[in-house]
Amino acid sequence: PWSGTHVLPHRMNTEPNVDPAEVAHFDRLASRWWDPDGELRTLHDLNPLRVELITRWTRPAGKAVLDIGCGGGLLTEALARAGGVLTGIDLSRPAIEVANLHRHESGLTGIRYIVTDAADLAAREPAAYDIVCCLELIEHVPDPAGLVAAAATLARPGGHVVFSSINRSLRAWLAAIVGGEYVTGLVPRGTHRFDQLVRPGELDRWGREAGLDLAAIHGVAYDPATRTARATDDPKVNYIVHFRRPAHG
Repeated sequence: PWSGTHVLPHRMNTEPNVDPAEVAHFDRLASRWWDPDGELRTLHDLNPLRVELITRWTRPAGKAVLDIGCGGGLLTEALARAGGVLTGIDLSRPAIEVANLHRHESGLTGIRYIVTDAADLAAREPAAYDIVCCLELIEHVPDPAGLVAAAATLARPGGHVVFSSINRSLRAWLAAIVGGEYVTGLVPRGTHRFDQLVRPGELDRWGREAGLDLAAIHGVAYDPATRTARATDDPKVNYIVHFRRPAHG
């Protein structure tokens, strides 16, 4: 599943698409990735809905799946349990070390983890994946359009690309940053910067520029009281987007 040839649709920047401060932030959280009641508990609560949507959209069983910005492997392991052949990449070495340890503890030794960024992997393994997932990462990189282009390059013709993010809206600022980070403490302080948040229209435009077709978009509503998430028609705060790479052209 790791082979394939494909012409890059965009010229890739040779510089890593990374903010060192963002990597350092998640390095500090690495040891808490698998604590469902710890600082990353919201990711644990959102994961079932995300897996449900990705599984419905992409049918991952037996397919080559890439998880960009995999962190400690929450989504990676869930999609492996759904039958996918998984590769997880992240620039946080401590997070990858945690992911590797946990996959052995879980008996999911077939997962491959690599410390790398999407553009570098796209140059080495273009069109190698049936499904490319990039959840909660695009708002943390200096060149979000470049990340979309790399994800598109990594997907095979006819493949799927899934992103999730937080909208750059007043409601999102109040709910996700003020409420989530400073009032309730559901998310570690400093995780998000408002000016780095991505509007769905921007993500759609970058997808089209990278040769992707928008297939679906859902808002994600999170209830901290019940620790559950549900899909909605309102992407004003959290949202998840499904793109398809055309089979031809």
